[in-house]
Amino acid sequence: MSPDEITYLCVLLLSIPVGFLFKNASSHVKQWCGAAVGLFVVLMTCHIHTLHSVVTILGTWLIVKISPRSCHFMALGWTFTYLFFFRTVTYYNLPAPTSFTNAVQLLLTLKTQNNADAQQPTSGYEQGRDPRRGHKLVSLANEVQEFSRSKKQEVASFTSHSSIGITKLPNLTEVFLYSYCYIGLMTGPFYRYKTYHDWLHQINAQDIPSWKPMMARLKPAPVFGVLFLIISYYFPLNYVKKDEFYEQAFLFRLFYMVPIFFVFRMRFYVAWIFAECGCIAAAFGAYPVTAKSRSGGGPTIENVHLERSTDGAKIDIEYDYETIKNIDCYGADFCVKVKDGMRCWNMSVQWWLAQYIYKNSPIKSFVFGSAWTMLISAYWHGIHPGYYLSFLTIPLCLASEGMMDMGLRCHLSDSGKLVFDWVHWFLKMRAYDYMCMGFVLLTFSDTVRYWKSIYFAIHVLATFFIILGRILAPRAPGNYKKEEKKQD
Repeated sequence: MSPDEITYLCVLLLSIPVGFLFKNASSHVKQWCGAAVGLFVVLMTCHIHTLHSVVTILGTWLIVKISPRSCHFMALGWTFTYLFFFRTVTYYNLPAPTSFTNAVQLLLTLKTQNNADAQQPTSGYEQGRDPRRGHKLVSLANEVQEFSRSKKQEVASFTSHSSIGITKLPNLTEVFLYSYCYIGLMTGPFYRYKTYHDWLHQINAQDIPSWKPMMARLKPAPVFGVLFLIISYYFPLNYVKKDEFYEQAFLFRLFYMVPIFFVFRMRFYVAWIFAECGCIAAAFGAYPVTAKSRSGGGPTIENVHLERSTDGAKIDIEYDYETIKNIDCYGADFCVKVKDGMRCWNMSVQWWLAQYIYKNSPIKSFVFGSAWTMLISAYWHGIHPGYYLSFLTIPLCLASEGMMDMGLRCHLSDSGKLVFDWVHWFLKMRAYDYMCMGFVLLTFSDTVRYWKSIYFAIHVLATFFIILGRILAPRAPGNYKKEEKKQD
C-alpha cells in the first residue's frame, strides 16, 4: 500500500469511533464539531491547498445569494470551471495539489448543486426514477433553487406546498459547516444538504440502530482487503508500463487486465464500505424503511419518521441506510449488463449524473445521452486521457448489448436466454477489465499501447455485436428508438 492509501485508510477507520461519539450529540455539537473534525483532516492532508475548497464554497454561496432562482446551472458552470483551473494550476507556476485535495475538491463540487430539479422526473439513467437527485455544492444550489421556486408558487397561489427538500435557505456559515462535515469528506458517499440537515435534527437518535447494521456491512471488508494485498503484490500495475510486458504471450497480456481490475475493485470496495460504516456509526442517512430512500437522494416519502399511532404512542420503526449506500458489491460483480453494473458502482455519484447530466443531455437519445454523461463524468474525474478513452467506450458497450438483446436474446427460449446471460455476464466483466486499464494507466500512450497489444478486443467485439444485432433484428428506426426508451 502507498502512503496515501494508508492515510486514507486511517481517516476512514477513525471516522467509525468518531461517528459513535456524534450519534447522540446535540445538533449544535454535530454541526460545529463535525465541521471542525473535517476541517482538521483537510488542513492536515491538503495544507495550503485547502484554499481551493474555500474559494469554491465562497463562489457558490455568492451565486446562490445573488440569484437563488437560477443558481443551478450557474453553480454547475462555476464549480466545473474551477475544477479545470484546479487541475491546471501548475501551468501558472502554482504548487500541484495533493491527492487528498483532489478528493476533497471532487466531492465538494458535487455538494454545491442539488435543488433546481428536485421534484422533476428524471430519465432513470443510473438510479431508477427517483424524482430528487444531487452532488454536494452543485447539489446545494439545486436545493436552494427549488426552495425559491416553491416559495414563489406559494405566494402566487396562496397555498402551502409540501416538500421533501430544504425548508430554509442556509447562510454562509451553514454552507461552510455542511461543506467541511467530516462525513464523506474524501471518499463519499455524496449526500444532499437535506440529508445533512436531517442528521443534525434527528429525533431519538439513540433508538436508531448502528452497531448491528454496521457490523453486517463491515463483514466482507477484511476479505476484500486481504485479496487486494495478495493480488496487487503478484500483479503490479507498473509491470504493464514496461517493455518486457509486451514481449509476453498474447493470452498473458489479455489475462493481465483481469487481476488489475480485480485489485481496482477491491480497493474501492474496502474504502466505500468503511465510509458507509462511518455514516452508520453516526446514524447519518438513517431513515425509516417506509421512506423508500434512494442512494444520494434520500427519502422519496416525507415525514414517515414522525408517524405516531392513533393513541399517541410511538411506533416501532425499522430503519435503513439506503441513502448513504455507495456500492453494491454483489450487484457490481454478478449483474449481467454493463448498464446494471454502473448502477451498482459509486451509486450516489451515478445518481447525480442521472439527475443533472443525463436528464439535460442536448440530444434526447439513450446512446447519445450515455455518451454525454460519460464525457462529463470523465471530466469530473480528471483531465487524464485515459479517463476519456475508458468512459467513452461505455456507450459503445451499451449500444452493443442493447442491439444483441433486440436481435438475439428476445428470440431465444428460456434455457437459451440463460446461456445468453452467462455469456453476456462474462463479456461484461471483460469489458470492465478493458476499460479499467485506461482508468489506471491514465496516459494516452500507455492506454492505447495496452489496448493495441490485445488488438482493441472490446472495441472490435462491441462493434461486431452492434452489426450482428442490427442484422438479426431488421426493425424500422422507430422501433429501435422505442427500445432505447425502454432502456432508460
